[in-house]
Amino acid sequence: MIPKERVTPLTMPPMTQRLKYQDDTTDAEHIQHKLRELTALSKVGAALGAPLELTAIAHRVMEILHAEMGMQRGTLALVEPDTGDVVIKVALGLTPKELAKGRYRPGEGVIGRVVAEKRPIIVPNVGQEPSFLDRTGARATVSKQDLAFLAVPLRFKGEVLGALTADRIFAEKTVPLDEDLRVLTSVASLFAQSVQLHRMFDEEKRSLISQAQNLESQLKHQFHVDNMVGHSLPMTAVYEAVSQVSGTRATVLIRGESGTGKELIARAIHANSPRARGPFIKVNCAALPETLLESELFGHEKGAFTGATGARKGRFELAHGGTLFLDEIGDIPASTQVSLLRVLQEMAFERVGGSNTIHVDVRVVTATHQPLEQMVREGTFREDLYYRLNVVPITLPPLRDRRGDIPLLAEHFRKKIARDNNKHVTLSEQGVWELMQYPWPGNVRELENVIERLVVMSPEGHISGVSVAELLRLTPSISSSPAQPTATSQAQPAAAPPLSTPQEQPSLTRGIEALERDRIYEALERCGWVQARAARTLGITPRMVGYKIKKYGLTPSDPTLLPKRQQA
Repeated sequence: MIPKERVTPLTMPPMTQRLKYQDDTTDAEHIQHKLRELTALSKVGAALGAPLELTAIAHRVMEILHAEMGMQRGTLALVEPDTGDVVIKVALGLTPKELAKGRYRPGEGVIGRVVAEKRPIIVPNVGQEPSFLDRTGARATVSKQDLAFLAVPLRFKGEVLGALTADRIFAEKTVPLDEDLRVLTSVASLFAQSVQLHRMFDEEKRSLISQAQNLESQLKHQFHVDNMVGHSLPMTAVYEAVSQVSGTRATVLIRGESGTGKELIARAIHANSPRARGPFIKVNCAALPETLLESELFGHEKGAFTGATGARKGRFELAHGGTLFLDEIGDIPASTQVSLLRVLQEMAFERVGGSNTIHVDVRVVTATHQPLEQMVREGTFREDLYYRLNVVPITLPPLRDRRGDIPLLAEHFRKKIARDNNKHVTLSEQGVWELMQYPWPGNVRELENVIERLVVMSPEGHISGVSVAELLRLTPSISSSPAQPTATSQAQPAAAPPLSTPQEQPSLTRGIEALERDRIYEALERCGWVQARAARTLGITPRMVGYKIKKYGLTPSDPTLLPKRQQA
């Protein structure tokens, strides 16, 4: 029984009705009521343990109370953590429009009072109780003179999470209301634990979503073209291509020598595309044997081959809704080229050993350092597949063709590697000059490797030019000639000439100023000497362009730069 001092009967029913509740209850009816009560509590316990959403569980509990105990219009109202309002979340027999009206401030109406006062309340006759608001309007067609209302708080470790309520019609009732209140209180006690667990789950879910969104934002910021290191004219053209193609569904073929950053560009395309929230799946086609590549791409069914003990999804399925990056696409065997061509055309395939067609939505980005055109002529690469892949080609320049980016890249790697290794070293101007004279056959990857070696092996302080020159002199040559020239470097000699003779040894400032002067002049030439357009290309203000023109004395017919203009 509920202690009398904890129950507030707002109004008392007529004496005849009270006598009916007390006198007309026979022992048989009382036993039947107890059996229904036990059955209801048992079913409620089973419902609360079901792996369902809280609203589905609450709706099932209301149905049990209605079927077993005859309670009408059961509702679950919860306290909103942000506003403190008590809002009806689930109600049996209410329309969505009626449900939307069920919002109370603490202390407002019967439900608000239950939450504010943390104790159950009985309204024996809602027709005689002015504080019963019936805000949802669900009882407009019911005679309120024949209706009782019960409400109990959902308490968990002293905190009120909400309220559980139900209606009672007098004509259907021969058992005292306090026994109904006891049943509803028992259900509320069980339900409060379930509500708390779901609240904790929701908070954890929101936290994970927030973390995922923050990570997505950081990745998008990290791979935004404005945050990439290097602002030479060849790289500016690459950034423009990435910006234009990212928002499309077009297949992209990234060309470039090994170590130029093809995967970084592929990730930038994905991070700046509408598919950024989808997966980014990478496959190195050169790292997998021919017998496994098709299974890796398209998956396999159980028993498809020796060792296939279960079904397995391929990379195309894993990349559904996102981007699939196929690195070293020039190394894909002829047998897999046919299957890949079909997927690119139809976005459909079958797993190895399977017969069911699987449809996917995948954006494909590929990369290679090999001359695909020559491979097509030699018959080692399918021509139709080549045209499917080469929809939007992006060619990355080798580092020897963008020497103006070497100081920026070197400083970027120095800071990162010094921070990771807890060292305090700086790179001298002479050291930067030595880096700019080297041909870098391994491109940016080789530069990062060299900087890491310098930072790790150098004592605290400056990395001198002598140290850099000695390390580069001892660096073994990968080949006697540079890698296969790309489209941007086919007119370049096998080894780029030094920027100046060692006897001159210009300072870092002079070298950077010369590069800056050349770049501004080239941008102005490309933009017809319109300073505003050149500023947008360079990523600086028109005022700064004007200042640089004055500083370097640049004119459209600059005699020192005219030979470069004629060559271009």
